[in-house]
Amino acid sequence: MKDIFTPADILLPRKGADMTRWAALACDQFSARKGYWQDMDRFVGSAPSTLRLMLPEAYLDEPDVEARKGAMLRTMEEYLVGDIFQEIPDSYIFVERTLPNGKIRKGIVGKLDLEAYDWTPGSASPVRATEATVPERLPARVQLRRQAALETPHIVLFMDGGPEVMARAGRGAEGLYDFQLYGGAGRIRGSRVSGGDAAAVRELFDRLPGPVAFAMGDGNHSLAAAKSRWEELKAAGAPADHPARYALAEVEDLRDEAVEFYPIHRVVLGSDAGGFVQTLSGAGTAELVARADALAKAYAAEHGGRVDYIHGAEEARALAAQPGGCAWLLPPLDKSELFDHILRQGNYPKKSFSVGHSLDKRWYLECRKIR
Repeated sequence: MKDIFTPADILLPRKGADMTRWAALACDQFSARKGYWQDMDRFVGSAPSTLRLMLPEAYLDEPDVEARKGAMLRTMEEYLVGDIFQEIPDSYIFVERTLPNGKIRKGIVGKLDLEAYDWTPGSASPVRATEATVPERLPARVQLRRQAALETPHIVLFMDGGPEVMARAGRGAEGLYDFQLYGGAGRIRGSRVSGGDAAAVRELFDRLPGPVAFAMGDGNHSLAAAKSRWEELKAAGAPADHPARYALAEVEDLRDEAVEFYPIHRVVLGSDAGGFVQTLSGAGTAELVARADALAKAYAAEHGGRVDYIHGAEEARALAAQPGGCAWLLPPLDKSELFDHILRQGNYPKKSFSVGHSLDKRWYLECRKIR
């Protein structure tokens, strides 16, 4: 299928903006550490920021969560009518992310045609989910997308091999931003790919071998919500070129040495940690992710507490050290098996892997109108 991943009309802050304050980490990070988000909130202050265009998952259990959502939606409108954005039309953005470990991870930001994507099990679409999608997590996300004027996603897609695409995108690109990310998360540089260069990159994307052209790397539920919203609009008679037919995303090369897979650990909080340790006795850290999920959920259901999914072994250990806390550290998946696994066996269980550590995750930066 052609034209799956194409140039987009991308919104960025006008020149002169404080980009370190503008960019914010993916919302599903530090879900058990509100302190990180409180510190960043103080750092951002009144400056324009994508922190005001998203809701950190750390706040989902707060009594003011609906007020937070409302403030987020209002800020989108304010930024659109205010003197905040410049539009980068009909372009890709070539991203070079210097991680805290010094490695440089490359990516290309553009728009994904949601007609080419299907997250349901057994899908034969050219864009596939890699982990199980939880339908119960979609309605709230779809409702937000119905009301949102903008998208600013942390969606990452993988292609299996693609150094030629990355090399072509990096040739003759026009610099757009280059700045230090907040909190020691490294540096990020973005360059515009337009005109003939964008056409050449688009043609290379069209040549990617099937039957799976792209596999999800991050933002699985965000993309599934975008797909659900597009299906609603299509059923209501929306035109084929409606902006909600597409979702902004970043494509990365799975074989890039800077793309590293890490496990997502299971933590039980507010329960009898000693009893949980006895439950795990003899299981070993090499058990499957599904096994870890089943044990952790069953134990929390019987003994109280809640299960959390934590990126980073040190973060998991710190939570386990708290009263009533216990962590099960899981082994990483082999990224070279990803495409073959989803082609032959389908999705992994949810929260099976993380691309990099918490601060390595994609940051909200580029925006796009979805009305």
